[in-house]
Amino acid sequence: MEYKLYRFNRPIIKFLMKTFYRVEIIGSENIPLDDGIVLAGNHKSNLDCFLLISSTKRTIRFIAKKELMDKCSWLFKAMAIIPVDRKKKNKGAVNEAINVLKDNGIIGIFPEGTFNDTEYVVRNFKMGAVKMAAESNKKIVPFAIINKYKLFRKSVKIIFGKPYKIKNKNDLKSENIILMNKVIDLLGGTNGK
Repeated sequence: MEYKLYRFNRPIIKFLMKTFYRVEIIGSENIPLDDGIVLAGNHKSNLDCFLLISSTKRTIRFIAKKELMDKCSWLFKAMAIIPVDRKKKNKGAVNEAINVLKDNGIIGIFPEGTFNDTEYVVRNFKMGAVKMAAESNKKIVPFAIINKYKLFRKSVKIIFGKPYKIKNKNDLKSENIILMNKVIDLLGGTNGK
């Protein structure tokens, strides 16, 4: 399913991100052109979704906190957001995301759940990304957003890793650690202080 507002805004977003933040996109060829995929990586800023949108011509359905929908629901619905309540289990949202993947769509998710303001490279990942990939039998493309967004300076970049499949659907905790380590590797570090 294509979202008209998303399709209209995507080239504008791409132009603004390249003009104002001079973003560098590496490895976008790792995003499949016609298969379902989970894009999962670190979270630095409200601008991260725009950076992802500007990285591919495909529509990304983002998993986002339901509070966004409370403020401006028509806009976020038009932009393909799947809302989740971070305080409880979201079976409906997860099922919707799995259906998107099975229909060969893209799900964008930040497994940290919020911005990383810790001294660690990433916060511990929540299980949603690996769970959706396992249940839909689709691959994950890990990504890393590096540096801060600085106006009119080449600073922030996003690196997409190679797509990979969940190997052990009976041990998603281990698979979640594998995903987290792939993102940490793309960030060029270890998760120490």
